[in-house]
Amino acid sequence: MTSEPTLHLDVYVTPMRRMRGAPAQGPGDEPMWSPMSSTLIHGERDAVLVDTLVTFDQVDALADWIDGFGKRLVAIYITHGHADHWIGLGRLRERFSDVATWARPKVHDRAVFEATNAGLAAYWQAIFPGEVPEQPVLPDRFEDTSIGLEGTVLDVIDIGQGDTEHSTILHVPSIAAVVGGDVVYNQVHMMTAETDDRSRYDWFASLVQIADLDPRIVVSGHKRVGAPDDPKTIGESQQYLRDFSRAVDNEETVEGIVSTMLKLHPDRDNPRVVWHSAREAVKQRQHA
Repeated sequence: MTSEPTLHLDVYVTPMRRMRGAPAQGPGDEPMWSPMSSTLIHGERDAVLVDTLVTFDQVDALADWIDGFGKRLVAIYITHGHADHWIGLGRLRERFSDVATWARPKVHDRAVFEATNAGLAAYWQAIFPGEVPEQPVLPDRFEDTSIGLEGTVLDVIDIGQGDTEHSTILHVPSIAAVVGGDVVYNQVHMMTAETDDRSRYDWFASLVQIADLDPRIVVSGHKRVGAPDDPKTIGESQQYLRDFSRAVDNEETVEGIVSTMLKLHPDRDNPRVVWHSAREAVKQRQHA
């Protein structure tokens, strides 16, 4: 009886960086983009990358890092439709020309929307002028719910709500690992701008589903440089969602919500995200 091949998981994190945007309206509201991760799952010969980075320089550094493993990159899997996780595909394909690029059907559809919506396309060109493709390459539709890598199965799970709907995660049972995309955050403020009370409840349930897998490794799509990929981030993300919902219920203003969240979570990266999320929460309430 032969044993299952051993897989390895390594994570590349690009640090928080400045972008162009509206000037700060309060403490921590400087225009910054959160730190991001890409994950390489690899065996003896082949490798699968989960999610890309954003700007040309970030993606080039990621490609150099991948090259350093000396493995054949066979696929890039995209966890969800937010463009920051797939907009680097074209640049990566310049280095890895035969790589497959995959996203589950609803993730693919969201990526198509983000690529073709005039407002979103203009947004990316405005915040990173000359640093992202004007016509980004889209991932292909992936109908399967597993990926084979050197005889080992990577499970694709349509988990549902994360910081956007129709999010997915990648579960690697052989090494008790979950690559969580933007369902789990790690020492970075959580982008709740696309949620309301109900969808935050669903997001909380998605985190319960991850916990039920009993992972030893949990990789967040947005994580601080150097932060360990610890499963405790599941509970920390749940607590953040509880705190944000309470802040929205108890505070009337954007400033009040932000102040509450920064007191409760003073050490997370990128408070700009809190300001954006609080503005959207107040806007929802005004239009209710």
